[in-house]
This record gives sequence, C-alpha cells and structure tokens, in this order.
Amino acid sequence: MLNVPDRSWVEAAARRIEDKVVKTPLTRARIGDADVHIKWENRQTGGAFKLRGASNRLIALGEEERTRGVVAFSSGNHAQGVAIAAKRLGIRAAIVMPVDAPAAKIEGTRSHDAEIVFYDRMTESREEIAARLANERGATLVPSFDDPHIIAGQGTIGLELLEQADNLRRIIICCGGGGLSAGIALACPDAEIVVVEPEGWDDMARSLESGTPQAVGPNPPFTMCDAIQTFRPAEATVRILRETGATGVQVSDAQVRNAVRWAWQEQGEVVEPGGSVALAALLSGVVEPREGDIAIVSGGNVDEALWKELVA
Repeated sequence: MLNVPDRSWVEAAARRIEDKVVKTPLTRARIGDADVHIKWENRQTGGAFKLRGASNRLIALGEEERTRGVVAFSSGNHAQGVAIAAKRLGIRAAIVMPVDAPAAKIEGTRSHDAEIVFYDRMTESREEIAARLANERGATLVPSFDDPHIIAGQGTIGLELLEQADNLRRIIICCGGGGLSAGIALACPDAEIVVVEPEGWDDMARSLESGTPQAVGPNPPFTMCDAIQTFRPAEATVRILRETGATGVQVSDAQVRNAVRWAWQEQGEVVEPGGSVALAALLSGVVEPREGDIAIVSGGNVDEALWKELVA
C-alpha cells in the first residue's frame, strides 16, 4: 500500500527537527512589476534544504536500524544532508553518487565521513546500486524523495513560510523528484503550487498531466541543473501535487544562468543552477510575477569555477 503523508506528518517533522535545522530567511525583491519574496534555502546547514528531510528520516530510525547504518543515493545535496544527519546521530552512511557530481558536493559529503560509491548516471541505475548495497549490509535505504518522512521533512519549509509571509498565494518551487514541492503543498494547502524543471527534464510536469509517474524521455539534453536531474518522480509526490492542483513549467540553461548571476549581483547570494530554477522562471517571465509570489531557492552548492563563469 502506498504510504502518502499528510499535513500531520509535516507538523510532526517540524517538532522532531526543530533544533537540527536553521530557519532560513525570506526576503523581498522587485521582479518585473511585482514585489515578490525569495526563500533562501542555500543558507541552510549543508547548503541546501535536504538536511530537513534527511534529519527527519534518520531521527525516526529505531536503535537497531541505526546500528546497521544507512544507504542513500544523490547527486550531492541529499548526500550531504544524509551525511550531516548521520554523523550527528553516530550512524554509518554510504552514498551512491554520480561520477560527474560537482566536486564541491563530493568533498562536502566526504567531509562528514560518509562513504561514497560512484556510478554513471547515464548507464547505471543509482536506485538498483543503492538497493543492492542496503540489502548486502542490512542497512536502511534513505531515498532522496520517495519516502514519507523525507517529504514531511522538506515540508517544514512551508510551515516557516506561513509564519514569515502574509497572504501566501503562490509558491514557485524547484523540482526534481518532487519531495520539496509535495511537502510544501501539504504544509500550505491554500497556496497555488508551481513546480519548475529544466528543459527536457519535465517528468513531473508530464506526470501531473497524466496522473501517473512519467519517465524522462530517451536521450535527455544536457542541463547544468545537476541537483534536479531526476529521471522519474515518485508516485506519492505526483499524487500529492496533483491533488493540490499543482502545475509545471520548464526553464532553459540560459535562463538559469541569468538567475544565478542575478542572485549574486542583486542579492549577494551564491546559488547553484538547480537551486535557482524557480527564480529563473520569475525573472524570465516563464511564470509571470505576481504580487506576493514566493520563489524557493533550494541550494547553493556549486563548484567555484562554474559559479565564477556564471556570474562573470
């Protein structure tokens, strides 16, 4: 039976991880003809929102499960979130990461004592590799979005938004597998949800249209948005987002470049490409800015050389 969390899960997660994460700032900016707000999750411990879900999932483990360790798969931000949460709790963690993951994310994961197992994202299945490792070791598998505790943990951002913003109407959210957007949708049921994906990686948008999870098509194009290069969303995240009436849009790498540059030049914030797609949608007009819109910047873990090229 599919285990789909509801809002009570998000409220429980907020209590569980209250002292494990920081409340990130919400600031105002003028984009187009509208005053909008930006939620800076690049300011979160570990440089991205992923610590929320990872902390919630690992804290929920039983004592015996903790002794056997955990296995996760991620291009970097979930990897660091799990590594940080595991180290704090004294749990061994192994992370399956793509060989082309940004060096900053690989080193960030290693710095928290996690074991890294590399794979080729275009020819191998990270889910299969992680499942095999977990089975061999008797460890708990900690997926990056297809887990009710993960979804609920990410949704704590939505509870913060309800405290920080008045008359919350529309939230624009970076989307890979949908854990972040689904969690926020649960926390903010009265808000309109718009998920943003890179061009050619619109599996969530097509899933929302069809009602069932759809995979990325064959030979997807290159995207610099490594953090949200997900080949297929989860059934639970699709169901939550579809029931809340969420819609999906896509942005180009050129629009993402502009968003990374704008974040630095106008706001003094270092953001990564995948973490800036919601901002890119507003800046480009793919999503026409409305008064009171909230854009989630989901992460800031980017290799220094690439970031300097983008903001130059």
